[in-house]
Amino acid sequence: MSATPPTILVVEDDAIVRMLIVDVLEELEYKVLEADGSEQALTVLGAPSEQINLMMTDVGLPGMDGRELAIEARKLRPALKVLFASGYAESIDVPEGMHMIGKPFSIDQLRDKVKAILE
Repeated sequence: MSATPPTILVVEDDAIVRMLIVDVLEELEYKVLEADGSEQALTVLGAPSEQINLMMTDVGLPGMDGRELAIEARKLRPALKVLFASGYAESIDVPEGMHMIGKPFSIDQLRDKVKAILE
């Protein structure tokens, strides 16, 4: 019996970008949940039955941005690992214990970053 793959919640308001990220992560054999914004992400995070190992979120979300979402998410799940994705990575102040990947990123960069965070 194989171990359960880690679960990643992908929060991205651009449907095409979200689909591409989800496809890559599923190909890497992660279980992937999707949210199109902060509100939907918090609903998913609030479901206690769902194990989530990592939340990958766009920083520039409409309404509550990715940083605000991460703070709220950690209130629901204090041990949640967070990976921000942004085209403006160098100008983002990443909270302690959270990670950043700059857009655009390659499949290899995403694979390596996620693997490093989850280990």
